[in-house]
Amino acid sequence: MKKLTLAGIAMATVVATGCASQQNGDAMDTADDAMDTATDAQNTADGAQSSADSAQTRADEAYDLAQEALERAKNAEQSAEEANERARRMLDRATGKE
Repeated sequence: MKKLTLAGIAMATVVATGCASQQNGDAMDTADDAMDTATDAQNTADGAQSSADSAQTRADEAYDLAQEALERAKNAEQSAEEANERARRMLDRATGKE
């Protein structure tokens, strides 16, 4: 009877060890899957950051171009005002109003 009880305890220990090993293996698989998912998320985030950086660079360049265009427009407006003033003076001289 003692031998049967000892054999039963030994069998239960082997089964329990096997179950624990299986659970440990499942936990490792789950951890590996989580790590893969985290790596994929990091790669996605890195790609998004790179895209955002590129978009910011293009936006900065567009802003600089717009500032240059505004400055040129102001200069053109000033030149037009000066030309209008010269034309008005010439017209005034031509009509004898000066």
